[in-house]
Amino acid sequence: MAAAARARVAHLLRQLQRAACQCPTHSHTYSQAPGLSPSGKTTDYAFEMAVSNIRYGAGVTKEVGMDLQNMGAKNVCLMTDKNLSQLPPVQVAMDSLVKNGIPFTVYDNVRVEPTDASFMEAIQFAQKGAFDAYVAVGGGSTMDTCKAANLYASSPHSDFLDYVSAPIGKGKPVSVPLKPLIAVPTTSGTGSETTGVAIFDYEHLKVKTGIASRAIKPTLGLIDPLHTLHMPARVVANSGFDVLCHALESYTALPYHLRSPCPSNPITRPAYQGSNPISDIWAIHALRIVAKYLKRAVRNPDDLEARSHMHLASAFAGIGFGNAGVHLCHGMSYPISGLVKTYKAKDYNVDHPLVPHGLSVVLTSPAVFTFTAQMFPERHLETAEILGADTRTARIQDAGLVLADTLRKFLFDLDVDDGLAAVGYSKADIPALVKGTLPQERVTKLAPRPQSEEDLAALFEASMKLY
Repeated sequence: MAAAARARVAHLLRQLQRAACQCPTHSHTYSQAPGLSPSGKTTDYAFEMAVSNIRYGAGVTKEVGMDLQNMGAKNVCLMTDKNLSQLPPVQVAMDSLVKNGIPFTVYDNVRVEPTDASFMEAIQFAQKGAFDAYVAVGGGSTMDTCKAANLYASSPHSDFLDYVSAPIGKGKPVSVPLKPLIAVPTTSGTGSETTGVAIFDYEHLKVKTGIASRAIKPTLGLIDPLHTLHMPARVVANSGFDVLCHALESYTALPYHLRSPCPSNPITRPAYQGSNPISDIWAIHALRIVAKYLKRAVRNPDDLEARSHMHLASAFAGIGFGNAGVHLCHGMSYPISGLVKTYKAKDYNVDHPLVPHGLSVVLTSPAVFTFTAQMFPERHLETAEILGADTRTARIQDAGLVLADTLRKFLFDLDVDDGLAAVGYSKADIPALVKGTLPQERVTKLAPRPQSEEDLAALFEASMKLY
């Protein structure tokens, strides 16, 4: 990276760290007056923990047929993707269904990084099949697709946008009963087996959005570490970055009692509620595992200990962020994935350009945490220390820069592409990237520090190069 470019990025980061608009919309005076939001409505006073049942153990996938038998299932849909359909995780699940006499139909057309069109295709399949239970075997794409299929098959008269998060959809609360869904994660990233969130690309606007409701979370997550041994190195790395950012973002998110508005009915309290004392525990624990095991898991495909720990860390972080939420890294990642041009990630067997979700999230992390550290700097320093920084002499006002430098070193050690420029973006793309971030209010409003369009543009520019 040229000296001039390095200086420009450093200047942008310093500006982001210092600049804080003091207008009523963007000032943080409300954080000193708990109980009142900027709009005058009361902030929330409670948070709710919702998480799927979890069963962990090597070989636990073999129990899925017995679980469905115990549920009385007679017509099961098994969802996966084309690649996985030929691999051991799906074979083990199908063998268990056959052994336990469970009639099932396979849907293997899940798209890696799903779109509204691929969701709709799966939904139509589910509606025609009249299934009484679902099994999702795969990564976040498969689990999220299966959640959406279960939801809309259970609510066949709903319009697709009814349950999609505002402002893109109507964000209606889910009040219909869903069928049982057993999730069998094969990657160590999304934590989707624990959460009530389903993410997809809305192709019309070229942005990612999602459905977020406790009602769609899986009935049971079967976390089988044997499935992690089939993952290529870059898949392990990129899914691990998702765990990293889930933990960092949920731990530094706006606290639940400062989030507004306060719901008039508990059914409208969002799944993503802000940082809270229970989510904090899971986030920090997940972060410690990432710090200890992610590099080992990437570098040695046979390191079952490291890959098993990362599989659990994904669920731990899922429990944390599934209730606290994420913020700017994820909000900015959606247009990074959605506007991809020609970039194809190594180790991903797909027929379309792809910036993997975890990679799109982590590329902005140094800039984002430099920006947010002005609020709750102690938490930013604490996470930097967990990730290996020596913080004994660090000044509290430098918390963001310390965490940013720690993240950059972590990413450099794992051969991560050198910023957004390396995945095909330039300064000319920044307006489109900002435009794609603005609808992500479900997550961006959970950032501890509000951001203007100018702030977002500066964050994208500072993320063009990392090193």
